[in-house]
Amino acid sequence: MEMDESLNVFGEPLIACGMDPLTGFFRDGKCNTCAEDFGSHTVCIQVSRSFLEYSRFKGNDLSTPVPEHGFEGLKPGDRWCLCAQRWLEAYDSDMAPKVYLTSTHQKALEIVPIELLKKFAVDLN
Repeated sequence: MEMDESLNVFGEPLIACGMDPLTGFFRDGKCNTCAEDFGSHTVCIQVSRSFLEYSRFKGNDLSTPVPEHGFEGLKPGDRWCLCAQRWLEAYDSDMAPKVYLTSTHQKALEIVPIELLKKFAVDLN
């Protein structure tokens, strides 16, 4: 698997999203991606209780631990690389979580317009 260039939505070096729990398609703490990442795990989010409930309702339970995969489950406040399409779906349902733009991979922009991401950014000055 060849990783795409590690750049954020501003074309700058991608900043780590989360190390505890370890996130990312490559489990390197960054929202890096590649051709094999069909889900495009590229949007760095700030996990909220309402988003966890929404995700569970949509069939993706992110809060329940899965020890056999080394996954402790997410809790509010955690940072996580979310699939861009799932973020857009949550946005369309008024359930979109906050995002860290400096930690969101530029490939996310192929799915989510930058204007939408900026509305939910926690790291804009």
